[in-house]
Amino acid sequence: MARVQTVSDLMTREVVTLEANEALGVADDVMGLARIRHMPVIDEDGIVIGLVSQRDLFRGALARALGYGEFAQKKLLGIMRVKEVMTTNVVTVPPETSLVDAARLMTDRKIGCLVAVEDGKLAGILTESDFVQLVLSSEANGD
Repeated sequence: MARVQTVSDLMTREVVTLEANEALGVADDVMGLARIRHMPVIDEDGIVIGLVSQRDLFRGALARALGYGEFAQKKLLGIMRVKEVMTTNVVTVPPETSLVDAARLMTDRKIGCLVAVEDGKLAGILTESDFVQLVLSSEANGD
C-alpha cells in the first residue's frame, strides 16, 4: 500500500520571507527576480503574521498610484510598507497534512498557497505550482 503524500513531501522549505516594516519595493523586486508569487511575512521570532502575494502588491500600488506613471508607482512602493497590504488571515497547515486535504483546502478557499507551520514557526510553503510540478513529474515517470 502506497504511503499518503503529505505537504512536507512537496513544500518548498527554503522560503523567502518578508518583515512587516519592509518597503513594498523589496517584495516587488524579490518576487520579480525570483519569479515567486507568495511571500510569508514573519515577525522577529519567526512566527508567520501575514502573507504578501503579487495580487496584494498590485492592489496596493494601484489603489494609490492610479493615474500616475511608472516612476510614481516605484516611488510609492518604496514608501509603502508590507504591513499595509499583507493578508493577515493566512491559511496554515501542519507539514503532515495530506496533499489531498491540502489541495481541497486550497480549492475550497480559492487560494494559491498554503503556509506550513510547525511549532508555531514557518516550515515551508506549498503552492499551486508545486502541484503542477507533481503532475508533470508523475507523467514523466509514467505513474
